[in-house]
Amino acid sequence: MGNGPSLRNTDWDLLSNEYVFGMNRIYLLIQEMGFIPDFYVCVKDLVFEQFAHEIQPLKSLKFCDWSSAHRHLDSDANTVFIPHIVSEGFRFRANILTGWNRGCTVTYTALQVAFFMGFDEVILIGVDHFFCHTGKPKLQEVSQGDDPNHFAPDYFGKGIKWEYPNLSGSEIAYDCARNAFENAGRRIVDATQGGHLTVFPKTSLGEALATSQLRGKEHDNTAVAPVAQNIP
Repeated sequence: MGNGPSLRNTDWDLLSNEYVFGMNRIYLLIQEMGFIPDFYVCVKDLVFEQFAHEIQPLKSLKFCDWSSAHRHLDSDANTVFIPHIVSEGFRFRANILTGWNRGCTVTYTALQVAFFMGFDEVILIGVDHFFCHTGKPKLQEVSQGDDPNHFAPDYFGKGIKWEYPNLSGSEIAYDCARNAFENAGRRIVDATQGGHLTVFPKTSLGEALATSQLRGKEHDNTAVAPVAQNIP
């Protein structure tokens, strides 16, 4: 689950029985969604710096980048710190216990977590891959008003620090993720409504769930839960 404006058009009932990954400030939607994402991923320094007090109490199993988070979050049963492996380009890391790769977008990091946890199929939603503003990647700004680039105007609203994204770098990372999943006999599909990303096969959320051979929590025969509980 990305954080683009298209996420507002999601039929939340379709996700009530699915394993869901949320990222960054996804918790702003929890009341509207009616459920808490099973897993949460965050790697960005500015997010932890400004919103650690909101992230800490989340009941999701949280995967957080060590270098960005350890100064801001306390260690607890729901929080896993993973080191970022620098100087490996966009290498997709299948075993996150040895570190992960940021790949210019938290969604890429979440895909590594999903792969490690054994998910054979990932459906992307809310990954709009579009930004209204243009600027040098990682250049920091302080928002002067409502945020048009995410699902809520206060996501990075007035007074909040944010960074310009690296969309071209993200595409390279996504291509690495697609190759890793396909080489392992798994798949990623993109059900984002109106998204600009072209790396993954396009579909709708309803169609993706209807045609999936892997049907949610009630038919789960994977080791997802035990694996999650055994992560140090």
